[in-house]
Amino acid sequence: MKALGPESNFLGIEEPALYEYENARFVIQSAPYEFTSSYLSGSDKGPAAIVEASHYVEFYDEELDQETFRLGGIATLPALNFTGKTDKAAVDYIVSETAKLLDDDKFVISLGAEHTVTFGFVQAHLKKYPNLSVLQIDAHSDLREVYQGNPYSHASVMARVNDLGVRISQAGIRAQCKEEADLIKISPNIRTAYAHQVRRNPHWIKELVDHLSDEVYITIDADGFDPSIMPAVGTAEPNGLFWEETMELFRTCAAQKKIVGFDIVECAPAEGSILSEFTLAKVLYRLLGYITKNTP
Repeated sequence: MKALGPESNFLGIEEPALYEYENARFVIQSAPYEFTSSYLSGSDKGPAAIVEASHYVEFYDEELDQETFRLGGIATLPALNFTGKTDKAAVDYIVSETAKLLDDDKFVISLGAEHTVTFGFVQAHLKKYPNLSVLQIDAHSDLREVYQGNPYSHASVMARVNDLGVRISQAGIRAQCKEEADLIKISPNIRTAYAHQVRRNPHWIKELVDHLSDEVYITIDADGFDPSIMPAVGTAEPNGLFWEETMELFRTCAAQKKIVGFDIVECAPAEGSILSEFTLAKVLYRLLGYITKNTP
């Protein structure tokens, strides 16, 4: 499989031994699928914007005292092509393409547009890791059975994941309908740390991580972060997560569980601003660093 070179790959890595697919432990795939966005559109530009912004991220991570990309290499693949594919067809395509990478024993990091794509990523990972659970960073619980008549809406993605029977831990939720709140109250599979609880409950990270199984997939919706540090999203909500508390959640999860894959979705780049895509490139690199520290 042909990986992208320094002009187009994550971090602008110049050494072929560290960006070629055959050698890389980590693989970044882009899934710029946007079909059901319900407020601001533009998330299909998010994956490319995050990769471009990553060229200005320092290789050296001061917290971890390492150049993470050297610990296995990172291959960046050309974006998936969704021409003629929507809803189930789009999700099935994602499952198929992600499964190919997992069959090659790659650790897959996916950059998506709308959150619907996560259903495909999770299905592919569940086939390889039957004990999978999901950690969700998000402003919205995304647990509507259907939204605007579509069960494959971005607002229903975690309902579809819930249908798979996996445990879900959610952090930062602060916008939902009553149907979603009622489901959370009665479901033993879903544990939610609402945004208003995060700074009042000193045990919220432990509670979320303890709820997860040993193998964890992380899905990061950009709007889970506070708009002050992540303004370029489709539906911004106040009182979101900040950097350090989110990194503490990731540090704890990486130390206590086996993270097997993750995605970043819903960045809708805003003209004249690079804050959101640059911050997300840093999130990706830092989370990868935590993973390498715990699974050498």
